[in-house]
Amino acid sequence: MMKFKFSILIFLTYFSVYCNATISVTALKTEGMINPLGIDALKPRFSWKTEATTEQNVFQKSYQILAATSAEKLEKNEADVWNSGKVSSSTQLWIPFGGRELKSNELLFWKVKVWTSKGESVWSKTALWSMGLLTENDWKSAQWIGLDKGMPWDDETYYSRLSARYLRKEFIASKEIRRATAHICGLGMYELFLNGEKVGGQVLAPAPTGFNNRVLYNSYDVTKLLQKGGNAVGIALGTGRYYNMRQTYKPWKVPTYGYPKTRMVLIVEYTDGTKENIVTKDSWKLNADGPIRSNNEYNGEEYDARKELKGWTESGFDDSKWQNAQRVRFPDGELRAQMMPGMKVLEKMKPVSIKPLSNKFILDLGQNIAGWLRIKVRGNAGDSVILRFAETLQTNGELYTENLRSARQTDVYILKGDKAGEEWAPIFVYHGFRFVEVKGLNYTPEIFDFTGEVVSDEMEQLGSITTSNDVLNQVLKNAWWGILGNYKGMPVDCPQRDERQGWLGDRATGCRPHCAG
Repeated sequence: MMKFKFSILIFLTYFSVYCNATISVTALKTEGMINPLGIDALKPRFSWKTEATTEQNVFQKSYQILAATSAEKLEKNEADVWNSGKVSSSTQLWIPFGGRELKSNELLFWKVKVWTSKGESVWSKTALWSMGLLTENDWKSAQWIGLDKGMPWDDETYYSRLSARYLRKEFIASKEIRRATAHICGLGMYELFLNGEKVGGQVLAPAPTGFNNRVLYNSYDVTKLLQKGGNAVGIALGTGRYYNMRQTYKPWKVPTYGYPKTRMVLIVEYTDGTKENIVTKDSWKLNADGPIRSNNEYNGEEYDARKELKGWTESGFDDSKWQNAQRVRFPDGELRAQMMPGMKVLEKMKPVSIKPLSNKFILDLGQNIAGWLRIKVRGNAGDSVILRFAETLQTNGELYTENLRSARQTDVYILKGDKAGEEWAPIFVYHGFRFVEVKGLNYTPEIFDFTGEVVSDEMEQLGSITTSNDVLNQVLKNAWWGILGNYKGMPVDCPQRDERQGWLGDRATGCRPHCAG
């Protein structure tokens, strides 16, 4: 009996030391992202953190990674994609995948365990990643489509105005769907819809690039948005930086690359093992006479609610009066996956005050932001609500806009006359502002009628600093807001005037204390 108790004690001691449940592996990332979809790295790199809840001075000595084609297999430790074996290493960052050749659109799962100076961890929770479309051959059935001309109501002079393009296609999913993935590039910006629902939580997609060298696509798991039977896909295209904000020289002209265009492959996999691709073709229907009459990053967005295309992203919509999309030429840049998180609405804030001024109102958010204003208004059909944005005020209470140079920073919303009220925010522009001039209302608005929406790259905040010095705290706060306002798919120099170009000067200055010596 004593021998049996002694054996139990040895086992418990061994389990406590070598399979210590207080040591865990967390923060699993693939290519620096959490569960990324549609990456095109042929040998993705893995990272993680080791955490210990009761022990100190814990460091990794070895690791093992398992990767599989399903979460069920991984749960059983069946690594049909890659088993790294036990690797003697303290490295936890950018461990390259060492398994078989990966395939386009493949969905994969992985987990890791570590051996440390204080014992062995349990297996981490399962993480996943999926592959994008790795070769042009995967895209070849999908055409670049759009409309390579302006419409009569557009203005292609210096203060360019170009209406958004709306494209749609209906299709039948004849079987039960197992998985569906959309891979899409929309230049300069796009929003994707399936069966009336917007796809993804991103805004202002894709991230801007030098379009002559590279254009980016995004990938989405849309399984839950599709159904057996009739389905509809809709794509709204904005100008972004592809169709430039200034179309004539005065005093300079940033290159314009062409009219908005899109290319998409929607891969539908059925439960019986078959699959089909829904792709962009010149048989898709297109309408450039919709509610977004103009979208220009410097000047703002103009939206006419009377032109809304109700139900255009849903099955059964009558598009018989729409024209066929044009097949347009490829962009010059190489089509690559967007290997970083996109932009999102990261914060919402109410104004701190609304004050009447002559025949308008001045709204103060209390904080300079980069983003847009969401409005709730009411009025008659054809009434216009004009929103002008600025960072500061003049001494007489009017907006100070001289620093904007030629950027108009003005949104216009034309009401459709809904008696219940109307809600709107732009989707293809952003502004740098604290103050908004609201003009065109025939009543006194309330604070809850307006919401400032902060738009920035989706960046993880790792910590914060608060000191006993109010001045230093305000400097830190200003720096935080400066970073938030100036990450828009790339670090930009400013979010308000007619520039907003890629700029690394602030980052170089910010790193100097850490680079000294």
